[in-house]
Order: sequence, then C-alpha cells, then structure tokens
Amino acid sequence: MQSYTSSAAPTPLLGETIGENLERTVARFGDREALVDVQAGRRWTYRELNADVDRLALSLLARGVEQGDRVGIWAPNRAEWVLVQYATAKIGAVLVNVNPSYRSHELEYVVKQSGMRLLISALAHRAADYRAMVAEIGFTDVVYLDDPSWDALLAETADAGELRDRMARLAFDDPINIQYTSGTTGFPKGATLSHHNILNNGYFVGELVHYTEADRVCLPVPFYHCFGMVMGNLGATSHGACIVIPGPGFDPEATLRAVQDERCTSLYGVPTMFIAELALSGKFDLSSLRTGIMAGSPCPVEVMKRVVGEMNMREVAICYGMTETSPVSLMTRVDDDLARRTETVGRVMPHVEVKIVHPETGLIVPRGEPGELCTRGYSVMLGYWEEPGKTAEVIDAARWMHTGDLAVMDDDGYVNVVGRIKDMVIRGGENIYPREIEEFLYRHPDISDVQVIGVPDEKYGEELMAWVVMREGVQALTAEAVREYCQGRLARYKIPRYVHVVESFPMTVTGKIRKVEMRELAVDLLGLHTAAAMRNA
Repeated sequence: MQSYTSSAAPTPLLGETIGENLERTVARFGDREALVDVQAGRRWTYRELNADVDRLALSLLARGVEQGDRVGIWAPNRAEWVLVQYATAKIGAVLVNVNPSYRSHELEYVVKQSGMRLLISALAHRAADYRAMVAEIGFTDVVYLDDPSWDALLAETADAGELRDRMARLAFDDPINIQYTSGTTGFPKGATLSHHNILNNGYFVGELVHYTEADRVCLPVPFYHCFGMVMGNLGATSHGACIVIPGPGFDPEATLRAVQDERCTSLYGVPTMFIAELALSGKFDLSSLRTGIMAGSPCPVEVMKRVVGEMNMREVAICYGMTETSPVSLMTRVDDDLARRTETVGRVMPHVEVKIVHPETGLIVPRGEPGELCTRGYSVMLGYWEEPGKTAEVIDAARWMHTGDLAVMDDDGYVNVVGRIKDMVIRGGENIYPREIEEFLYRHPDISDVQVIGVPDEKYGEELMAWVVMREGVQALTAEAVREYCQGRLARYKIPRYVHVVESFPMTVTGKIRKVEMRELAVDLLGLHTAAAMRNA
C-alpha cells in the first residue's frame, strides 16, 4: 500500500473572499460577540467589528492604498491587528506580517523585499522601541498605533461606494498575505497566500474541532503567524465564534484568567505554553474549556494527558503544517484516541492530498517506510514573493509542496514526522534559519568564519549554537560578546545560546561542512546527552 492519502470531504470549499465571508457571518450573527481585547477592556459584536473594519478600509482607500499594495503590520496581539487583517482583505491590499521580535536588521529586509507601501506599527513592545528602529532604516510611510498618526488615518475616509466597488473587483485567488519563512539557506522568503488559501484552512480547522457561534477561542499565540491569524482568527470568524485576546504576548496567568472570566471553550498554544499553564491550572475555573489546538512542536504524551485531564480539554487537537501550506495539512480528530493524538500528527485535512516520497527518486514509498512529506491542494501557497526560482525549489510541476520533513504513514493514513531533511532549527515553535544568522555574524569584526547549528534543549526542543573561527590576532571571543553583538539587531530567539571557538569545521573530502558531525560533537561538548535522548525518544 502506497503512502498516499486524500480527503474529498462532504463540506465544499468556500469560494469567496475573506471580506465576503466576514459579511456573511455578520448577516447571521451580527449581535453575537466577535472580539474581546481583555487587557484593553474592549469588546465588539460582529456588527460593530464589521463597522470598524469598514471604517479602517475606507481610511486606507482615502490614503491611496491600491489593490495589491503591501501593507505591513508590526505589533503584538491586540484588537487593531485584527482590524488591519480584515480591512486590508476587504480592499485587496496584501498584508505583510512583521514578527514583533524583529529588530532593525530584519525589519529593513522585509520592508524592502516586499516593496512595502505602508507600515502600521506599535510604538514599542517589551524593551523594543519600534519608532526608533523604523527611523533607523529610513522608512517614512508609517502609522503608529496609540499615536496621533493613527487617529489621523481614521479621520480620512472615502465614499462607501468605493469600498463596495473595490470588493466587487476582488477574486478569491488574489494574493492577500505575505508571511516570512525560509529553508535552510539565505534570508527569509515571503510565502504569498491568497484568500482561498487561508480562509479555507482556517475554516476547516474550525470544522474539525466543531466550532459554532457558541464557541469562544482564547488566542495567546501570535497573530503574525498562521497559528494566530489563520487557525485562530479566520477559524473563529468563519463560524461566528468569538476571538478572545488575553494580552499582547504570552502570559500563562493572564491566559488562564481570560479563559475563566470569558468562559472560553477553546485554547491554542505550543507545548511549552501548555506546560506553563499546567503549573497554574489549579488556580482557575477552566470548566468552560472543551477543545483547543496544540501545534508548533511535538507534544509529550504526559503533557497531553494532563491537558486533557487537568484543563478539561477533552477534544484538544494536534495540527501539523507550514506557512507555505496556509498552514495545516494534517490534523488529529476529536474522536482520536490519546495515542494517535500524541504519537502522530493526525490525518490529511479535507480537500488536501498528502504523499511520502523517496527523497532521491521522488517515488511514493510503501506505508511504514520513511520519506519526504509532500502536500497538494487549495492550501499550497501562490509562491514566494518575487522569488520564482526559490518557489520552484519547493513546489514541483504537479503543484506538490515538498516540506523537507521526513515522515512515516501508517495503514490508517496517520502520519508521524520523524525528522527533517534540511537543517532548519525549531526553537519553541519558532523556525530559525542558520544561514541568516551566519550571514549576520560574518559582520562581526572578530569572526572569520561561522556555522550555526541546533542542539538539543529540554525546554525549547532546540537551542542555537554558533561555531566560529576567529580572525588572525584575536585572542578570545566569548558567548557573552557574541550575544551582546546580536542584541538589538536580531530577534532574541535568533541569538545563539552557545558559542564554540574552533580553528576549522568538520568537512567531507569534497569540502562540504558536516553539520551532522558538528551536532554530535556539540552534544558531547555541552553534556546534552539527556536532552538528546529525550528528544529522540
């Protein structure tokens, strides 16, 4: 039996734009609560949310934003993020998600690579001064939230008929979102997603956890990622459910308090979030919870058991995917047993195909044998923004997306991801691309050569380690010095935790660097045998 499966599903795909879908939900559930920003103390019904979305859409039209223009959003989770998401969709602007952890180096890259027309930004987040970083890169077409420039934008308005005309000219296959991701080489690539991609993916995620207008979905996961804006926001609004924002960033106590006070029925998170919440769960009334989604990295069996038992999430689901597939390709079902929900990433999503192929021949392998996981269907991205060559490297002529992950499919179609072909590092659910960090560290005045690898870590799954060759005449280079150099220039999660100074790197006879050997040596060097054993168990 071949490692191929598909799901036609009795429920058809949604053939509409995000704006049309939102208005259809408003017509059905206009008086139901749609959005709660807990920290800000603000609430919207669906009718009120749609009115504020339209107001912002008209302001963007008055500002001269055209269909296809790229509009960036650089902010932590808050209500305005949601307004911008749906307003840009209604006018056909392409929303560019900017990671709130980015620093000037990364911000400059995405602004230039996307050809950003306008940036909507927070003033600051945690210790980061966004306004100062925007000034540093010289970008001027910026609107700041909690600032007179935001009020000035909303004061501008176009005729309501112009918005209707614009919406009528949109097609559901139009690009609507750019999210930056990457392989193992080069800088991040802009995965370009359509209305059809992300609306349907959010909708079917919601279908598989049985969302209705009675559900209230707590979202401590970031909106800049598909987990928040697609599986969360679009999953909720396509069913008339309520989005609950517990705070701008993840805080376990604030999240559980929001679940308790807002009577949330669903909660999202990566495993590390749930582990932090379990330590506090006994202090809160979580009886309203029914379901939720865990994704980002594999979930330990004991953690899943505790989430089901101690947090009342008897129908929690596991999702697998990648930004390039909008994101979910495989998902457990609410009636799957605990073993399936912890030992696999589920079965294929509705209207999606999955196959596992031999990495060299491209032929489908028999079930039970490992190979590269590939997926095809409505969810596969349009391509990487203005990078057709890189798009062709991952999407073949038959429109199969090659994930770079090694996986095994069992006789019932359940898939287990067993490793990665590429060298991407996943730290606490964040994809980190060694080449980008290597390119940055090459600028260090004391570094002659550098290679970055992932090493096992009990808390985050993996941590970053930089192997460096120093320039001639340099006596010493400490991990602290390297981290200090990165501080404020790279997002915190991209800063190497470990630094190892060497005279040369392990290489093959043909001169290729052996990162596999480097990882093995690092495990011994750092005494990480226990973490490695846990990760590979």
